[in-house]
Amino acid sequence: MTRIVLATHNAHKVAELQGIVSRVRPDIEVIGYDGPEPVEDGTTFAENALVKARAATAHTGLVALADDSGVCVDVLGGSPGVFSAYWAGHAKDDAANLALLLDQLSDLTRPEDRAAHYTSVIALVTPDGAEHTVEGVWPGRLATAPRGEGGFGYDPIFVPEGSDRTAAEFMAAEKNAVSHRSRALEALVPLLETL
Repeated sequence: MTRIVLATHNAHKVAELQGIVSRVRPDIEVIGYDGPEPVEDGTTFAENALVKARAATAHTGLVALADDSGVCVDVLGGSPGVFSAYWAGHAKDDAANLALLLDQLSDLTRPEDRAAHYTSVIALVTPDGAEHTVEGVWPGRLATAPRGEGGFGYDPIFVPEGSDRTAAEFMAAEKNAVSHRSRALEALVPLLETL
């Protein structure tokens, strides 16, 4: 079995990515990263994903995947974007981030005014220095109140295009089949096949 490290301390992301990767390459085991967190000082998802993947490869000597993702709200000019995890401060508090974003959009009640999308950029870095990035986008809108018990982050308010349910109301396998990470990983398949 091939082991690759996912450059995150977020157990939700490890489980989600393992579920997605196993559909493509059941012989790949995605393990979590136990090393120091690098400073994510990029201004784009791709820059931050590469920072994390490089650090994980340097620390473990393994092929590393790193995801940088967030919710991008049209009326906010694409924000929170790369700042999604820290929208309400440096504590990375999902509930506080979600509450702040809902408050910022509280005057907008028409679905068309709440258009948003999730973006995921996955970086793959190998010990020999090869680097690749791929992007996945999941369009939708934001609900006016949280619904659902699944997922994490902004999932309780993100309503994917073509659905009346929030991402938090999807079953894990259902979300993994259509999410922004899944879409990014589909673009990564040719690279995974070479590992």
